[in-house]
Amino acid sequence: MPSTRDIRRRIKSVKNTAQITKAMQMVASAKMRKAQQAALSGRPYAALMNEVLSAVAGNTGDFTNPLMEVRPVKKRAVIIVSTDKGLCGGLNTNLLREVGKFDKDTTVFVTAGRKASQFIARSKRPLAAEFTYRDNPLFSEARAISKFAQDMFLKGEVDRVDVLFSNFINVMTQKPEVRSFLPIGEIKAVEAGLDGEGGGAALVKSTTEYLFEPGAEQLFGNLLPHYLNFQIYQVLLEAKASEHSARMVAMKSATDNAKQMIKDLTLEYNKLRQANITRELLEITSAAMAMG
Repeated sequence: MPSTRDIRRRIKSVKNTAQITKAMQMVASAKMRKAQQAALSGRPYAALMNEVLSAVAGNTGDFTNPLMEVRPVKKRAVIIVSTDKGLCGGLNTNLLREVGKFDKDTTVFVTAGRKASQFIARSKRPLAAEFTYRDNPLFSEARAISKFAQDMFLKGEVDRVDVLFSNFINVMTQKPEVRSFLPIGEIKAVEAGLDGEGGGAALVKSTTEYLFEPGAEQLFGNLLPHYLNFQIYQVLLEAKASEHSARMVAMKSATDNAKQMIKDLTLEYNKLRQANITRELLEITSAAMAMG
């Protein structure tokens, strides 16, 4: 049975832990607001780009682009966007569980985030490249990832590229999602842009007629790489919003659990202390009765 000194030490230790988790919760909460705002702000731009590309595609006739070439899938590349740090609940666990659904013999992986890189190394899966990105992702970081994936596809090293990331739904919900990246495939009308089924491969069809200068084919060829770059950039924003939200929730849960543990330990300490006092009183009373 633990002594009162042991319980006091444990209460002090739990209090120190609660202070740390509370501070981490506040930091994650501040970062979460910025990341959430950045992710939500990017969605209208993505929707507008869908509309423009759809309008351009409708005026290109039989125009084709190497990035739209659909080939039999013999080799696949998967871009995994994870976090650099832990302490964010089951976010990375749920994300990396999806990796097991890909055949390691026909799939190569491109990682963004240390947790994904460590998992690929531990599971001995083929790693084509490893990228990093900041707490506030830069477009240049997204462009580097996108450019590498496009080069692999254009060189024929892979026949398909997908992106695996944690999609931000709300503060309490972050869903692992596999989104098609390359090839673009046939452009078709859907009700939603990047958030719809099929990801960026499906663009919203516009009924407005546009006049393009330069020609629609040249404009489409220039817009397509930028569209793909922005897809990756939006994925990084969604992943960061998911990370900070999950960490804030996890640290709040840890703080609440620590407070409950302190209450339980304090109750146990008081019971033990009361029992010791009662035993000492009984000993004193028994000794007095024996002497008198």
